[in-house]
Amino acid sequence: MTGAGTTPGPGRGPSFGQVVAEAARAGELVVQPRMGFATPAAMRSGLVAVHGARARTVGTLTLDSYTRVGDLDEARRAVRTGEELNGYPILAHDADTTRRLRHGLGDFAVQVRHGSALPLDIITGLLDAGLDATEGGPVSYCLPYGRTPLSRSVEQWARACERLADGSPTAHLETFGGCLLGQLCPPSLLVALSVLEGMFFRQHGLRDISLSYAQQTDFAQDAAAVAALRRLADEHLGDVRHHIVLYTYMGVFPRTEEGALALLRDSARLAVRTGAERLLVKTPAEAHRIPTVRDNVRSLEEAARAARQARAEGLHLLGPAPDDGVLEEARALVEAVLELGTDLGRALADAFARGLLDVPYCLHADNAQRARAVLGDDGRLHWQATGAMPIRPSATAGRARPRADGLLGMLAHVQTVYDSEALDWTRDDATGSELLPPPDARSAL
Repeated sequence: MTGAGTTPGPGRGPSFGQVVAEAARAGELVVQPRMGFATPAAMRSGLVAVHGARARTVGTLTLDSYTRVGDLDEARRAVRTGEELNGYPILAHDADTTRRLRHGLGDFAVQVRHGSALPLDIITGLLDAGLDATEGGPVSYCLPYGRTPLSRSVEQWARACERLADGSPTAHLETFGGCLLGQLCPPSLLVALSVLEGMFFRQHGLRDISLSYAQQTDFAQDAAAVAALRRLADEHLGDVRHHIVLYTYMGVFPRTEEGALALLRDSARLAVRTGAERLLVKTPAEAHRIPTVRDNVRSLEEAARAARQARAEGLHLLGPAPDDGVLEEARALVEAVLELGTDLGRALADAFARGLLDVPYCLHADNAQRARAVLGDDGRLHWQATGAMPIRPSATAGRARPRADGLLGMLAHVQTVYDSEALDWTRDDATGSELLPPPDARSAL
């Protein structure tokens, strides 16, 4: 649960950034679910359950797909008819209804998550409802998610940032740049886009920002990436409050419960190892069905336990992870964009037009589609082709384009590794062998 002493904006809940900062000072990892329900009653029940979890938590209001794409007539129709939605239709409910979701929850901070390339109406709606923490970005909620032209997304995100900043002195905005595609994107581009979107937010008035990074395929590579992200964030965003949010692996999830829990624990250990202040969790149900509130609470508590154990082992005392080239690549990408001009929005759009930024396996019309990534035999992500980006391909990545079966194998790699280890442990345990449970990290430190 969040601690006391936060400073809310006028008529609002506690400052999201302050809640996370206080937890970090107390040596606790903030854990957060992905959660959204169509009805106010179900949404409130979810928030109450997360608030009551045995962990340091913040809440989530994930919005529905109709609201995300701006089809508000359909969202309102669904509310009228009782149609099941995949999230909370914040613009189809009146502001007072949404405001009451937090009633009686004290200093419990809540973030709105939406996925929209055109978020101005959503930002206005959440502010009207007394909320001021959200996430996304002009690139990260445009390229992988739809067909909106990047220039249009940039223009509306600039206005949305300014409205959020003007609407609340404690507003918090998280960049989704470190989570592009969820998997098969080498860390340097994730780090660079997270920093660049954070700078875009600051340019448009935000003073409380978080920078994201999604767990990938190798613990040591991820640790180096988060260290690079923190280094560049401190260099470029040192005049605003900022923290790092880590995401439990967003790709194909293990199908066994043991494998899924081991992957979740590894993400918590990675957060402690790197000093990430907040963790977005996933649940063992991900591979089979939509998680329930109970599933989410269980994962929050499991991640919190793993984080406490990692701190007890001293993982947080190891210092920054050794750099393996991620910092140099990410810095080159950031600097290439900054050289295009002082207007970050125009510079980002120009960088994609020139191919200086190029997201692998992203089919958006504004993406150059010349970059290509592969999973190496070492279990790490490598650049196989970099197009016009100011970085070099890996010498060990080869040149042959992955075939369909190879691409599917790369996509399923994490699932295969964790499920195989879980099944091996289960078989050994059944024969009475005195073996430890699946390692909570192929985590070479």
